[in-house]
Amino acid sequence: MKMTEAQRRGMEELTGAQVTWNAPMDRYTTFRIGGPAEAVYEARDREELARVLAFLRREAIPWRLLGAGSNLLVRDGGVPGVLIVLKGTLASFERAAMNPFLVTAGAGLPVRSIIRRSLADGFTGLEYLAGIPGTVGGAVAMNAGAFGKEIASSLASVSILTASGEVRVMERAELRFRYRQAEFPPETVILEAGLNVEPSSSEAVRRRLQTFVQRRKTGQPWGAASAGSVFKNPPGDFAGRLIEEAGLKGKRIGGAEISRKHANFIVNTGTATAADVLALMTLARERVHDRHGIQLEAEIQIIGEG
Repeated sequence: MKMTEAQRRGMEELTGAQVTWNAPMDRYTTFRIGGPAEAVYEARDREELARVLAFLRREAIPWRLLGAGSNLLVRDGGVPGVLIVLKGTLASFERAAMNPFLVTAGAGLPVRSIIRRSLADGFTGLEYLAGIPGTVGGAVAMNAGAFGKEIASSLASVSILTASGEVRVMERAELRFRYRQAEFPPETVILEAGLNVEPSSSEAVRRRLQTFVQRRKTGQPWGAASAGSVFKNPPGDFAGRLIEEAGLKGKRIGGAEISRKHANFIVNTGTATAADVLALMTLARERVHDRHGIQLEAEIQIIGEG
């Protein structure tokens, strides 16, 4: 159900009109695909965010965090309700002068911004995140990682906004993670993350970053419009290997193609629709199951209406 005019006015009054109505999601996702979101709201600080979330819950308006729009496929019919992007103080960065082994990053901060700061400020320990296109909050929520390491291993703490509007700091010992998933209470909003780092030199960090980035460029469709890995790796195996063995590397439906470089990536060649991507995902699942008896599980999140 669409928002009423009164609800729209309420949103604009609460946010100072920081709302984009009928926002085409191809502009907000790394897939460059998707029908319009009813509303995209840019939250600028914790207090405003808490007020808006209270309003949305009271009015029973659906909402979700958007992040950087990576790891996400929006269906062609669009998304009802409100998608929330964290900006302002919710995308800040701080390195404590008294503790060179800790950095604090707002959930809305792009991961690439932390990588740039590690190079500029000379701290190491997060280079494995280079090339991940999401935000810090998204990386924590999905326990993002690469090359055998996950962000869970770097976390010192996570600050969250609970469903009741309370800000709570969870220390690492309280946090629970699984493969590509963090466990938080329902309707939790991640606000910021404390990350363990080590002092280093910019030149040493640069060399490590070059190694990780080169590995990504060599093995993944670097620069292509995609949502990253489409399927989770099944225990003891790799989704990309299974899809490639099923003979689907380079398979194309409409404007979507299973990458010729890495079979666990689907790329938008320029004219793809969400329906094209979903058709390729269905085909990959069927072929892999027929050949190996393994049911692939989606890693990307799929939202919206047909």
